[in-house]
Amino acid sequence: MIISDNIQYQLEEFVILRVIAGTAKGHKLKTIKGLTTRPTSDKVKGSVFNILAVLIPEAKVLDIYAGTGSLGIEALSRGADSAVFVDKSSECSLTIRENLAHTKLESKATVIAGDVFVILNKISKNNKKFDIIFLDPPYGKGLVGETLKSIVENDIIVPEGIIVAEHDVADMVPEEVGSLKRYRWQKYGDTVISFYRSNPV
Repeated sequence: MIISDNIQYQLEEFVILRVIAGTAKGHKLKTIKGLTTRPTSDKVKGSVFNILAVLIPEAKVLDIYAGTGSLGIEALSRGADSAVFVDKSSECSLTIRENLAHTKLESKATVIAGDVFVILNKISKNNKKFDIIFLDPPYGKGLVGETLKSIVENDIIVPEGIIVAEHDVADMVPEEVGSLKRYRWQKYGDTVISFYRSNPV
């Protein structure tokens, strides 16, 4: 039976998530029941990290709308120096902590439950900046552009830092926001990964 790309990617959402490479390779990650979260499939995650491979070691990572924490945990497993996870859901925050404990990566991680935009402002006030930022907001709500704007306004990404935004193919996302420019995008079924780079001032 031939399965279309879109159906194939939808089916993959039901596959158990695992850490793909690094110190925690093969560890299963706990997911959240129901439709409130939409974990990045392992196939998409593998492709993204192949693109980012040389940038991950020793990077400071921010994972917002973090869900299960799969992206930030993958980065830590592959050698990122630290990761901050942000999600407004207390259930997601608990799941992230459990996944960090299971993968023995909790010593490199901070988990914050709260509104993304409030937390980004607090991070800015603490003068924290990140090399790589992952964002995977709910589809169809215009949150990619709004979040990119907040990242720029709060000045929390280093010059030449990378932002990886996951969104629906139908979502309108900006080509530029302040110093951020979209330099690459990849389509996987109905999912698009947009890569933004922060240009040096």
